[in-house]
Amino acid sequence: MDNLKERVTIYEVAKASGVSLATVSRVINNQGNVTPQTRQRVEATIARLGYKPSGLAQALAKNKSTNIGVVIPSANYVYISNLLHGITEVAKEKGFVLSLFVTSHSKKDALSVVDKVITSHVDGAIVFDDELDADDFEKLSSYYVPIIVINNNIQSERIGSITFGYEHNLVRILNNHFEKDNVKRPVFLHVHNCGQLLTRTEAAFVRACEAANREYRIFNVDDSYTRTYADFIGYFKDHRNGYFVAYRDSIAAAIVNAATDSGLKVPQDVEVVSLIGTKYANITRPTLSSMHINMSDVGARAMYMLIELMNHELKQKTYKFESEYTKRDSTKE
Repeated sequence: MDNLKERVTIYEVAKASGVSLATVSRVINNQGNVTPQTRQRVEATIARLGYKPSGLAQALAKNKSTNIGVVIPSANYVYISNLLHGITEVAKEKGFVLSLFVTSHSKKDALSVVDKVITSHVDGAIVFDDELDADDFEKLSSYYVPIIVINNNIQSERIGSITFGYEHNLVRILNNHFEKDNVKRPVFLHVHNCGQLLTRTEAAFVRACEAANREYRIFNVDDSYTRTYADFIGYFKDHRNGYFVAYRDSIAAAIVNAATDSGLKVPQDVEVVSLIGTKYANITRPTLSSMHINMSDVGARAMYMLIELMNHELKQKTYKFESEYTKRDSTKE
């Protein structure tokens, strides 16, 4: 510990230079009202002492925190981790610091958390939340903080958005299934409080089934592998086939494993599609047919859009990522 050099403070620089704290601050932040001789003396002292200016001090002097607030529903999901990776990479490249806020799937909590972010003196915010509507974000943007909203199509002077396309792909997959299979009843797994993305895809599922005049079922499950597995061990005692659309890979894996452990064959008896595919789609056995959006790319795009919005340079205020479907071993087609 004796070998560790204590951090040099601005006070020591001022004292060693024979100038005021304000003068040192003006030199550090390249402000005027400093003579060339004084600036040279202060800069020489900074170099000699090895002084490193505080990022916070510079931010306060420039009225810029270089801080971006990021709101996510949870950090436990793989796709959210991938999103954060994309945001972090660009933030690091551009010199921004991130403050992370986690909200639950409730409009009241989302409003409270986002309001806290906006009033914490951030330069901008990225919000992954589909509980809030346009009016909610308009109120929040009255703080004059630029916002990029992910998974919600909202735009205004200080708001841009990134949306996801799953519905058309799901309808196409279902129609292909209907053409080739008249036996397996389609079942959509509804997870409580999973937001508008699930609501939109569920509505697309219902439209496709009704248009094809196919009987379908909405099955309520918890957002839990363990509980979903237990539910379907019971389900497969009475139902020996089905075509299942699951929200995430872990839910899809629970169905596949419950089917296999119940003596059913995948995909001969039971077929499963995962809406939000991740790396786990390739790890499970059998592998999972799934839709995929590169969430790291989403995060990077959101960060670049926010920087442009903060600089009043964002021309295209909405961007849509379309999902890609990959057929694997959990479906026939």
